Amino acid sequence: MVLVAVFGVALLVAVLLSGLAARTVLSTSLLFLLGGALVSDGFLGLVHITADSEIVSVTADLALFAVLFTDGMHVSFPKLRQNWKNPARALGLGMPLAMAGMALITHYLVGLDWTTSFLVGAVLAPTDPVFASAIVGRKEVPARLRQLLNVESGINDGLALPVVLLLIAAAGPTSGQADASVGEIALELGLGVVFGVVLPLAVAGLVRLRLLGAEPKLQPLLPLATGIILYGLCHLTHANPYLAAFSAGAVLASVSPEAKTVFEPLGEMLAELAKFAALLVFGALLTPALFGDLSPGGYVAVVLAIVLIRPASLLVSLLGARIERREKLVAAWFGPKGFASVVYGLLVLQAGIPQGEEAYTLIAVCIAFSIIAHSSTDVPIARLFDVEDLAGIPSDDHDPTSTPTPTDAVPALRSALDQEKRHDRP
Repeated sequence: MVLVAVFGVALLVAVLLSGLAARTVLSTSLLFLLGGALVSDGFLGLVHITADSEIVSVTADLALFAVLFTDGMHVSFPKLRQNWKNPARALGLGMPLAMAGMALITHYLVGLDWTTSFLVGAVLAPTDPVFASAIVGRKEVPARLRQLLNVESGINDGLALPVVLLLIAAAGPTSGQADASVGEIALELGLGVVFGVVLPLAVAGLVRLRLLGAEPKLQPLLPLATGIILYGLCHLTHANPYLAAFSAGAVLASVSPEAKTVFEPLGEMLAELAKFAALLVFGALLTPALFGDLSPGGYVAVVLAIVLIRPASLLVSLLGARIERREKLVAAWFGPKGFASVVYGLLVLQAGIPQGEEAYTLIAVCIAFSIIAHSSTDVPIARLFDVEDLAGIPSDDHDPTSTPTPTDAVPALRSALDQEKRHDRP
């Protein structure tokens, strides 16, 4: 219960500071990460969590599923058909380049063998848009850039998983948790996509039956029920839950726009809560001993992974693309390592491969640095696109006595007309 109490305190602090965080480099994600680290064995010792604890893998898995489900709902198939080339470039060329680049610096700077080095590259290749919400979630930011980051991050989690599993099997004797054939992996990916498409279509069909229908106040629970069923079904059948979540969100929003509209506020809140819980638990793993186990070469590799490997690989993949230079640079920077890398990193540690602990240490530190770097720079970079009032709070230079803008003048005009009507009334 200590962890629950700590989560409540961190949530209260995050809510109270959210207005400030939405306009500055202060990050609510960072608050939970630091909160988890503070109560861990490395500092106050209130919470005892290790990488083998079930709560770590469960919270990361749930958070990733929830975020991908809600992110999928932001995908517009008509717009994607028009602008599919940039996400395809990022996935087909940028992601393999990032994987290979990370493998190179891991091998030469950390000293891991080639197989384990490519395994680290595969784990850190997926990106997570949740730490760049001020970019992905703002309509003022060009739709082409938001679509690129959202689709890339939604699909690359599932694409990286088979590579991770195959490399774990090739890295040496394992505990059997990740030992799978190519056929089994392909089946898991295919089942994930099938479930993610068929289940929302079936639910949408049931809603249209004349004898069935959801009461207005319960309508937001319909997509939630769909997501819960999908999550359980994927884990029962070993289908890929991440491709299923993203596919289901996109299909549900396409076939039932009204369901997306009513579910969006609830879905965003649930995804935020899952994300914060996973960050708190992951933060509890970030002890001084973990950071002390990483060599100086490992720290150089972490910095290069964030400031060089991801930006260079995406910029190369976007050569010749019809996208503004500013958008290219922003897309190249926002390659945060998130919950997919946490889940895959735990697979590496639990597989029992010869250099698994060294690989996990590098992965965990890289994720922590990435969360700090990307969640602290999303708002300042969003302002490059003239995004104002990020928290819905007027800026400090707003003068209530100044001349109303055209938008402000509408309520004033209505008030004046109402007063005139009352004055003319006998």
